[in-house]
Amino acid sequence: MNKQSLTKLELNKVLDRLSRHCATNFGKEQALKIMPVSDEKLVAIRMAETSEARQVLRVKGIPPFGGIKDIRQSLHRSDKGALLLSSELLDISEFLRGSKRLKQFLLRVEADIPQIKEHAQLITILPTLQRVLEKSITDEGEVADRASEKLYSLRQKIKSLQVRVKEKLNSIIRSTETQKLLQDPIVTIRSGRYVVPVKQEYRPRFPGLVHDQSASGATLFIEPMAVVEMNNDLRQQEAAEKKEVEAILRRLTDQVKAYLMELVSSTDAAARLDVIFAKGRLSEVMDAGAPAINHRGNVSLISARHPLIEGHVVPISVYLGRDFHTLLITGPNTGGKTVTLKTVGLLVLMAQCGLHLPAEEGTEVSIFKKVFADIGDEQSIEQSLSTFSSHMTNIINIVQQVDSQTLVLLDEVGAGTDPTEGAALAMGVLEYLHRYGATTIATTHYSELKAYAYSTEGIENASVEFDVATLRPTYRLMIGVPGGSNAFEIASRLGLPSEIVNRSREFLSSEQVKVSDLIQSLEENQRISTHEREKAESLRDQLTEERMRLEEEGIKLENKQAEILRKALAEAEMLVREARREAEHLIREMRQQFSKQLDKSHMEAAETAKTKLFEKEKILEKEQKKYQEKLPGKAPQSFKPGMEVFIPTLNQKGYVLEAADGQDEVLIQAGIMKIKVKKAELRPVKENINQETQKTGIGKLVSAKTSTISPELDLRGVTVEEALDQTGKYLDDAVLAGLNQVRIIHGKGTGALRSAVRELLGGHPQVKEFFLADSRQGGSGATEVKLG
Repeated sequence: MNKQSLTKLELNKVLDRLSRHCATNFGKEQALKIMPVSDEKLVAIRMAETSEARQVLRVKGIPPFGGIKDIRQSLHRSDKGALLLSSELLDISEFLRGSKRLKQFLLRVEADIPQIKEHAQLITILPTLQRVLEKSITDEGEVADRASEKLYSLRQKIKSLQVRVKEKLNSIIRSTETQKLLQDPIVTIRSGRYVVPVKQEYRPRFPGLVHDQSASGATLFIEPMAVVEMNNDLRQQEAAEKKEVEAILRRLTDQVKAYLMELVSSTDAAARLDVIFAKGRLSEVMDAGAPAINHRGNVSLISARHPLIEGHVVPISVYLGRDFHTLLITGPNTGGKTVTLKTVGLLVLMAQCGLHLPAEEGTEVSIFKKVFADIGDEQSIEQSLSTFSSHMTNIINIVQQVDSQTLVLLDEVGAGTDPTEGAALAMGVLEYLHRYGATTIATTHYSELKAYAYSTEGIENASVEFDVATLRPTYRLMIGVPGGSNAFEIASRLGLPSEIVNRSREFLSSEQVKVSDLIQSLEENQRISTHEREKAESLRDQLTEERMRLEEEGIKLENKQAEILRKALAEAEMLVREARREAEHLIREMRQQFSKQLDKSHMEAAETAKTKLFEKEKILEKEQKKYQEKLPGKAPQSFKPGMEVFIPTLNQKGYVLEAADGQDEVLIQAGIMKIKVKKAELRPVKENINQETQKTGIGKLVSAKTSTISPELDLRGVTVEEALDQTGKYLDDAVLAGLNQVRIIHGKGTGALRSAVRELLGGHPQVKEFFLADSRQGGSGATEVKLG
């Protein structure tokens, strides 16, 4: 993929924005190294990954990348035989824990995300190595006492010796005879040995070994002879401890090396997933979508926006590649010609990187093997190149490599020299590019090129609209209409005397005047047709909205009628069943009390009444079936947990929680409610017409919570009472938003706030489990909460 500097620079800026959405350092590195590809299948896979990420982000939120460290350097060091530090082993342990959590999260997503799940499957869960590392390395990155029995024994001995040495030294410094010899009654350490500070003048009266002195020389740090042997023993035990720690680290390093291939594969997969979800987040931020992809040179951008322009951006629509392969854009300066070139070039490269494009649905881009751009003033003082020479150098490089799978973007082609010769040269370049089948967009001010494009098959004129009344460009691209420079109109509006303007017009040839008038007429006709088209589109939108409203009203009416019928049938069924129960009870009593006296006619009458009740019940069952048949659409053939369904009687969507075979009802989660609904009364979501516009109050609340809820709640600085109130509300909001896991930051402090929060979590009905966060995410100062 060949790219000129300006287009490459803008793509790099987009990739820099992409990297900011990555959660890991190695993900950021990969994001910055993304290169456009010209393989259509690979582009389609990359684009599908981004779309799948958008789907997961919408349904489940941001995946848990916490704890996934960059362990590549540590793996490389272990492969070379180096001894890994305990801090490196802690990072590997946290990587194993975090990657396991990420894999399980993605594989549990009940959505069609084959590309993402394929990457997740490449993460290898290593429970044995994880258990060994967690047992051997503390959260602070130190070798744990229980890493080996020998280490535990040595550290116990060291603690015992330290206590004995300190007790002996404390008895020395508390002695009234010794205190006057000391600079301060304290015990300190010098060169790894316990010492006390003794005044210089009392050195002869204090037996021991001098290990250090103060900067002034007034204080000597002396190890009393009474503790020399104990200190020697302590140093020996510490040396043995150090040796045992190194042996443990070597053993752990060897175990890491044994799983090197699996760890490298998991690291690569985690980095790839990080980049994929960063692309999904960038797509959300840009309000972008996946374009259609082709390899035929067809480019059709619909209401496309340049992703690097801040503030209000006027979208452009541009197309070429079907009826024509060369587009020549004319118009005044600052009208948007160069921005159009940059937008087309950047969006084509973004698509070939697998990024969604900030454009409307229906946008299509082609895969190009080469993308060339000659944009901007490339004067080079060092190479003694003028603007014209610089442009020609770039164009020469382009024409030497161009073919039918090339996109060429030329800004002000032929500029910087004599207008007549420049226009002729520009026509020659455009003809050459057109003959070789390149897809070309060029900008110019030359009138000769407008006529050339008009008379040449496969080359189309276009212009950027300019409002002479306001002296401002509208930045709208009009394909099929050549643009004028509007020099006379602008000069007149700015105040140039009309005498000069009129005289200037006289210097134009009759041919030039005709061309100018033709362009103005075309522009006016284009504006009129555009205005009429906009009116027609507005009317069409109004009619569509009205049709949708009527359809919604019809659906609501049908649902209301169905609900009334359902209630009536339910009440009738209840009355019939109650009457049947009373009849059966009466018959039993009659048989028990009057079996001897009751004549046959009375018994037959009772049985006849009972039979009629059964017949009424059967009629009601038929009416219920008719009611179910009248519901819009058809019930799903099968149900499974997690399946999204529509409940017509509630006019609301829900998710299946339980659906046992052989049962007539399923358990549904509808917003915050759990209800049982008959299978025959449920409908697939895809058959629900325009349900996005029919959200209930609960649906709107869930949507609002989903867009505003944070995966973290920071309670630091609030009282216990306030914290409990905030936590309860936050958990309710998190459940409404569909979050599976959140983090509550309570700080370490005295532990009172943490204990209160954990007590609340233990009794909360929506909390599945909770545990302290890993050390990189706050350790004991934060609690991870899984919701269910």
